[in-house]
Amino acid sequence: MSNPTLDKVAAAADDISAEGEVNERLGKLSDNAAQLLRDTGVVRMLQPKQYGGLEAHPAEFAETVMKTAALDGSTGWVAGIVGLHPFEMAMADPRVQEEVWGADSDTWIASPYAPMGILRPVDGGYIFNGHWQFSSGTDHCDWIFLGGFYGDADGNQLQPPQSAHVILPRSDYEIVEDSWDVVGLCGTGSKDVIVRDAFVPDYRVIPFAKVLDGDAPKEAGLRSTTYHVPFTCVFPLGITAAVIGIAEGVLAQHMAYQRNRVQITGTKVRDDPYALPAMSEAAAEIHASRAALLENVHRNYDIVDSGREVTFDERAVGRRIQVQAAWRAVRAVDEIVNRSGGNGMRMNNPIQRFWRDAHMGMVHAIHVPGSVFHASALTQLGIDPPPGPMVNMI
Repeated sequence: MSNPTLDKVAAAADDISAEGEVNERLGKLSDNAAQLLRDTGVVRMLQPKQYGGLEAHPAEFAETVMKTAALDGSTGWVAGIVGLHPFEMAMADPRVQEEVWGADSDTWIASPYAPMGILRPVDGGYIFNGHWQFSSGTDHCDWIFLGGFYGDADGNQLQPPQSAHVILPRSDYEIVEDSWDVVGLCGTGSKDVIVRDAFVPDYRVIPFAKVLDGDAPKEAGLRSTTYHVPFTCVFPLGITAAVIGIAEGVLAQHMAYQRNRVQITGTKVRDDPYALPAMSEAAAEIHASRAALLENVHRNYDIVDSGREVTFDERAVGRRIQVQAAWRAVRAVDEIVNRSGGNGMRMNNPIQRFWRDAHMGMVHAIHVPGSVFHASALTQLGIDPPPGPMVNMI
């Protein structure tokens, strides 16, 4: 299928790649890197057409994120994270959509979704407080999605817990400078944010249960198949696509570096019968990861497009495929980096930056395999849905 946004990324490849070292040094995307990303339109791929978006097939979005991340891990990560938020904003109240995109359809929305705040009810809405980590690309965003729990009039969390996604403008939260000091994905600027006694109108709050069970896009009257693909299939997609793209970037950097490298033994790498098979095996594993992720999203999309809902069992298997794709790609990265030689680890060699970025991407909560694999196995044994927290994000 045609993907003009992917073509724009390819056309800007050299410029995006050149910003990688700058992004890492700044601890956030440079203004130039952010503008390059805006110009490609990748963040608007899942945005409603009404506000200048493409309502693209999620697989096209994933392919474009992969290509971007292969050029620079941090830029690709921000594309994958920030590019997911228009998908949910399409389900939000029309009043907040107009507030966010009415004047500028290129307005970016940050997150995180972790429920680290409490919504205390007041007339017309809520008073919101909390402290969140990992707000990727937040310096270049003017609005934010934050996860929180509904509370009572005293600010105590309701029981059983009920979570929501809360939408706030930049004026209602503080970005904590110097809160992003990490080993990889340094250029994402995934800083802490703090909210203190912000008033949130009720129309800027989305019950997460409605997003999770698919009621939100139905109630919003959305017709595009894209918005009816389950949130738990789409949200992990941009993150894992970034990791696989970073793995492709490692492979490309490794191949370029090894092409003329002579080892300490005097043997050229291209003549080494032990190094070459490892490269090919790693390349095959990374490609398998890519193919599995894309086939997975195509299957989910086609199910929805046929008029049927994706079952819990199908979602669990899909999450297993998505998680394993990331792990497979990063294991392959280690195989080639371990053969890059000591000079591959010099700070002026981009191999080591991509390698660090890949491992940082792997520790995102969406890639934790334990509960996902457990739940998937139980559903295939006929226990559907499995008990307790294993159903989280499936």
